[in-house]
Amino acid sequence: MDFLQSIAVGFQTCLQPINLLYCFLGTLIGTLVGVLPGLGPGGAMAILLPATMHAPAVSTIIMLAGVYYGAQYGGSTTSILMNIPGEASSVVTCLDGYQMARNGKAGPALGIAAFGSFIAGTIATVGIMLVGKPLVSLALKFGPPEYFALMILGLTILSFLSKASMVRCFMMVGLGLILSYVGLDVMAGQPRFTFDIDEFFSGINIIAVVVGLFGVAEILENLERSSESASVFKTGLKQLFPNLKDWSVSIGAIFRGSLIGFFLGVLPGGGALLGSFVAYAIEKRVSKHPEKFGSGVIEGVAAPESANNAGSQAAFIPLLTLGIPSNVVSAVLFAGLLMHNIEPGPLMLQQRPDMFWGIITSMYVGNAMLLALNLPLIGLWVKLLKIPFNRLFVLILILCIIGVYSLDTSTFDIGIMIVFGVVGYLMRKVGLEAPPLVLAFILGPRLEQGLRQSLLISQGSLGIFFTRPIALGCLIIVAALIVLGIFNYVSKKREEIFQDD
Repeated sequence: MDFLQSIAVGFQTCLQPINLLYCFLGTLIGTLVGVLPGLGPGGAMAILLPATMHAPAVSTIIMLAGVYYGAQYGGSTTSILMNIPGEASSVVTCLDGYQMARNGKAGPALGIAAFGSFIAGTIATVGIMLVGKPLVSLALKFGPPEYFALMILGLTILSFLSKASMVRCFMMVGLGLILSYVGLDVMAGQPRFTFDIDEFFSGINIIAVVVGLFGVAEILENLERSSESASVFKTGLKQLFPNLKDWSVSIGAIFRGSLIGFFLGVLPGGGALLGSFVAYAIEKRVSKHPEKFGSGVIEGVAAPESANNAGSQAAFIPLLTLGIPSNVVSAVLFAGLLMHNIEPGPLMLQQRPDMFWGIITSMYVGNAMLLALNLPLIGLWVKLLKIPFNRLFVLILILCIIGVYSLDTSTFDIGIMIVFGVVGYLMRKVGLEAPPLVLAFILGPRLEQGLRQSLLISQGSLGIFFTRPIALGCLIIVAALIVLGIFNYVSKKREEIFQDD
């Protein structure tokens, strides 16, 4: 199947009425999630996942993908109008977006955020189309040693890029791996970590864990915050379109931000967040007036908003081509695919080309829907911002419970969800991050399978990981990142000691 035929198959799939409906619902919910500070796309997708169990697999992933990149659109609204980032990736947008609103330019700021995100989404979609097939061809040459080393590399990069220390992230990775091995050993058939509890013999329900760590924990954390409504800068629809001067200074920032977000989005742990920060820093560096950044320059909105949208879509590349989720959102998508008995990875293109290309082309359709949704509905989003969270959390909690219970009609899973909700809340309090735990939990069985298959091939010799070029290259990068992490930790401690002296 050549490139044009693949694109035709993708549009034929995503333009089916049922898939268009799910794409619209996903982008609408994603925008709403981004607008309302508190519940992030990971939590929202985890809550929606059980409800999609009986929906078509393609429609489910198209909708969940729409929630993810739709949240990046919605997050800019609160950043610009309230100085509150709806999403973590919209933090940088606050710096100039809110100042533009204070200077009476909220309309152009919202407009360039929407148009920039659409352009970035289009560029990212084309990039995925171009990069996806060659990566699949490369991945088909991977054996168990390469996959094992690649998954180790992914977990290490995520820990290295995390805001928490690498030691804490590795602790979460270790806990996630242990939790993933609860149940029966696939190869030996022996129970592990079950404590003679019958429900543990089939393992821990991944959906209950994800909904607890992100949905319930998010609710508990937000209930601590003030329920008072913040003041919102108002803007009319006629003010939302940037003028020619705005476009002339923003177009370069949009393209630079799109490219930066796309390439950084492929990295584990990168996604939308890392791209937005780097794009803003580079834009400030190349600007002829860097001193104006932070006072309300439109390119300071265009660059990070383009980068976070491109980065959110680029995160689908390692998931669809290699079968490795690069962040917690793609981990939820991974769980959704497994729920429908679909194994993401290089064989997906051969076995389900309609799904592979349908998901990719749906991003272009979804970006067009988001452009149509965001500009006319600004007034509605502003009204929703005034709803206190303490009036919303009961509905969200009920949806969490119903969703988890509907999977296997098991009250035990509800208990698991509540336990991990409390655990997730306490983790946030002590500075421990959930994404490394979730990714390790999902990758654990495949990581173990890769290791055991590699040792069977080599008759128990670890040398197989050092004689395969790709596996060796991945392990060398892992070692380098660990050494660099130790060096950074020691340097930081030395600086603290000298400051105390």
